[in-house]
Amino acid sequence: MPQKYSPKQEQSLMSELWDPQIADDVEKFVLFAYPWGQANTPLHDQAGPRTWQRDKLQALTHHIKQQQGQKQLGFDIDMFRDATVSGRGSGKSALVAWLKDWMMTTRLGSSTVITANTEPQLKTKTFAECNKWSTLLINAHWWKRSVLTIEPDDWFRELLAQQLSIDSTYYYCKGLLWSEENPDAFAGTHNMYGFLLIFDEASGIPNKIYDVSEGFFTDLVLDRYWFQFSNGRRNVGGFYDSFHVNKEFWRTLHLDSRTVEGIDQKRFNSIIKQYGIDSDVARVEVLGQFPKQGAKQFISNDQVHQAQQRKLPEPEDLGAPLMMGVDVARFGNDSSIVRFRRGRDARSIPAKKMKGLDNMQLANELAHMIDTYNPDAVCIDAGQGTGVIDRLKEMGYSKKVHEIWMGSKANEPQWANRRTELYAEGRDWLRGGCIDSDNDLFTDLTAPEYGFFGKAKDQIMLQSKEEIKDVIGRSPDDGDAFVLTFGVKVARKDTSKMRGGRFDKARGEHGNVARDADYSVFG
Repeated sequence: MPQKYSPKQEQSLMSELWDPQIADDVEKFVLFAYPWGQANTPLHDQAGPRTWQRDKLQALTHHIKQQQGQKQLGFDIDMFRDATVSGRGSGKSALVAWLKDWMMTTRLGSSTVITANTEPQLKTKTFAECNKWSTLLINAHWWKRSVLTIEPDDWFRELLAQQLSIDSTYYYCKGLLWSEENPDAFAGTHNMYGFLLIFDEASGIPNKIYDVSEGFFTDLVLDRYWFQFSNGRRNVGGFYDSFHVNKEFWRTLHLDSRTVEGIDQKRFNSIIKQYGIDSDVARVEVLGQFPKQGAKQFISNDQVHQAQQRKLPEPEDLGAPLMMGVDVARFGNDSSIVRFRRGRDARSIPAKKMKGLDNMQLANELAHMIDTYNPDAVCIDAGQGTGVIDRLKEMGYSKKVHEIWMGSKANEPQWANRRTELYAEGRDWLRGGCIDSDNDLFTDLTAPEYGFFGKAKDQIMLQSKEEIKDVIGRSPDDGDAFVLTFGVKVARKDTSKMRGGRFDKARGEHGNVARDADYSVFG
């Protein structure tokens, strides 16, 4: 045992730190464990955590006491999931350090894993901050520290084994690096003493790491905590999904840096003045929001949100052709998707999602839908759908069915392939169209990024389906089914009534036939 404390003093310290009044109240622990306001320390001029940090600590305390009550009554217990998207300078790294110190000090034998978007971020910023705060701890002598590991000192480890029979094999805090090519290497062992997982700069952590991280929490133990902190640099991926697609599972906070006390507000006001309060720069750096559009995002979140919220046009445009897009599942876990669009309306006829069907079964389902809705054209992705296309043609639907080769040459020279061109047509249509509020469709349309292709780098190419799957964790089948409704051009059903660029008087409408490319004589 270190000479700093006598055995009696050490016993007293342990009793205080392990008393439920402190151990189960995270805010009290933080106030007790660090030298707030003490002279000759780095905290001599600080009274304690900032308001938003206290709110987090109090929320965790409430969860702990609630779950303890649930367990005593024999009810199911839940883990704690918390995600914070913030502007700059909020103090999230300090909170990461406090959570780590609380977990290691009060949950004996537990494991803490911290990761970040990059290795330099993890080593030089996140873990450096953790080590800085560890030196200020009242029980700093319990631990030994290295670049990416904090673990019990030998004397403390021996005491735990002899006096408390605690196995300290997995008792540590580790900074864990990840590899997108080998995500399973990130997965760690389970720990019945408790587990804390922290993602710093989480916006840059790929979906694959989120997927394997779920495995840390499969054991039904009381102390299971997952925190995420980041600026909102990307509007796709696991961190973004925590605020949108998966928001029911997460306690979330958008933290505006202007509301955080103790930091220089001039630079934030300068950013807003320079770029505008609704700019993506201000949203990310100041407001704690996600950008409306990523730097290489092909279709913006704003476009898709507006199309989901836009009121359907009345009356229904029955003159526009009804288009049916079909994306055939590639693998066992993917779905075959059918989507419909008539004029500005891609909402009224619900999408159909089917799993586990072979080509013959899927063809029969599609034939039934064709008979039910009588679409003017059925556009099917030929990449995986050739068998389905052939079967539908055998069944007598050859006049309606069109095979679309997404990797083929585009009709217009600025696009590198047909798939990119179809997404471009879908993007243009979204400016006035109406789609349903399906989360998968939203993600599929907003996830793709683009690059430049060709010898002259003068063609735009969308990410491949496989690349997008790596980002969002599944195949973007909904998005492909939607854009396939633009696969062929079909004349309006009322073109016979058009004379000299005007509709006849019976329709009571006027205007040039080619009003725009999306709502003209074609579907």
